[in-house]
Amino acid sequence: MARAVTTCVHCGFCLAACPTYKVLGEEMDSPRGRIVLMKQALEGELSIGEVLPYIDRCLGCLACETACPSGVRYRELVVPFRSLAESKARPAGERWLRHALVSVLESPTRFRAASTAGRLAQGVARWLPSRLRGMLALLPRTMPPAEPLPERVAATAPRRARVALLAGCVQRVLRPSINTATLRLLAANGVEVIVPRSQGCCGALAQHTGLEAHGATLAAHNASVFPADVDAIVTNAAGCGSAMKAGAYAAPVRDVAEFLDALGLITPLAWPHPTTIAYHDACHLSHGQGVRAAPRRLLQQIEHVSLVEIPDGEMCCGSAGLYNLEHPDTAAALGRRKALAIAASGADMVVSGNIGCVTQIEAYLEIPVRHTVEVLNSAYSVAP
Repeated sequence: MARAVTTCVHCGFCLAACPTYKVLGEEMDSPRGRIVLMKQALEGELSIGEVLPYIDRCLGCLACETACPSGVRYRELVVPFRSLAESKARPAGERWLRHALVSVLESPTRFRAASTAGRLAQGVARWLPSRLRGMLALLPRTMPPAEPLPERVAATAPRRARVALLAGCVQRVLRPSINTATLRLLAANGVEVIVPRSQGCCGALAQHTGLEAHGATLAAHNASVFPADVDAIVTNAAGCGSAMKAGAYAAPVRDVAEFLDALGLITPLAWPHPTTIAYHDACHLSHGQGVRAAPRRLLQQIEHVSLVEIPDGEMCCGSAGLYNLEHPDTAAALGRRKALAIAASGADMVVSGNIGCVTQIEAYLEIPVRHTVEVLNSAYSVAP
């Protein structure tokens, strides 16, 4: 924490990159301002409780790290500070609710059950507290059927690699087609895939929320069940990959786009008709992992597809862990801002590498929103 504080020279380059500063316009809602506040709290000039509302409003998108000329590792300050604040300053009732929400979201079984119950409760939503109304509003109208994952998928082309796949949590319920497309895409490119049956949540959501010890426990469990005799552990969710790359896994952790770009696709790929795709950089893929070019290179290999950039494209879409539930107004403002930027690009479809971004953007746009692997898998299905 001390290194992140002392490295900041308060130059202000982070201001233009910070989504909450863009929306709220307050110095204390910028990375520079938050660093000053956290420093004052750690030195006893302010209480942690006084500072916490501003830290809570941070999305943790890490755009400030990309923009910072001094190399401030903002994540090394905000994550430990949130963990400290969780036990020292957060009211017991709020702490219980956050633990409960994380517990639901980190389990596909609990999340599916909660979503089913939530949809039944939508009819009486107007009589519920505002936070509960906000939660119910985020639920999809329909839930896709579960798609059980096999423990092993053989390569359908000459084998070139062997990987293990993180199955994820919320994504398995909201968009199981992402994992299915990932398995088919990897197999078609000569990759054998192992899906460890005893894996669980990677701990990214807990860590992001401030439940650092719980997140570490989840990460340690997964590190113990993922095999070492693979070329990589592959993820298809940006937040998961960002957290796992900081963990102690026996094999290297790679985003699926990063892995396939390095391996090289087996061509040809084609789309059935000319289509303009806008690629949205998920924050924890772009800023958290530095993976920007790989997804674009993959999509550019699809015949009949034109790739366009989104104006102000690296700005967060407003989806980050529990953020939509705890700060719905700011999340909605960023979602609408992203939708307007995508509309200005003239794209027929939006593609991203993170379930949170896909779900958030889909709520504000009428054009299709897809995960990178879904598009690539479909392109293989169409290609001669």
